[in-house]
Amino acid sequence: PPPAHLSHAKAARGPRARPTGMPREIVHLQIGQCGNQIGDKFWEVISHEHGIMPNGQYNGVSDLQLANIDVYFNEASERFVPRAVLVDLEPGVLDGLRAGRNGRLFRPDCFVVGQGGAGNNWAK
Repeated sequence: PPPAHLSHAKAARGPRARPTGMPREIVHLQIGQCGNQIGDKFWEVISHEHGIMPNGQYNGVSDLQLANIDVYFNEASERFVPRAVLVDLEPGVLDGLRAGRNGRLFRPDCFVVGQGGAGNNWAK
């Protein structure tokens, strides 16, 4: 069990206490091959937890899934879109994400690809 002072503080705050006027919105940045591969799994898990299908449609079973969905997603034309920016110097990983299971979840302008690859950066 948590220490007594922690459970007492949580009870004093209430179930959803937060400063008024402060939205809880997260912009998720995925950078590079590793960041984008980990991020792909992250969006798979978050989407599943909130009942979001790979095309962005809600298919959940509980109102609790929609309770804080605006932390990670924007609602746009009857679907939910991750608030994310996916960045890489080479298009290969991002092309793989676009073609993968969650590719339709993102808007096209979420993908940012550099002009040149990362190869030979140490030689420059």
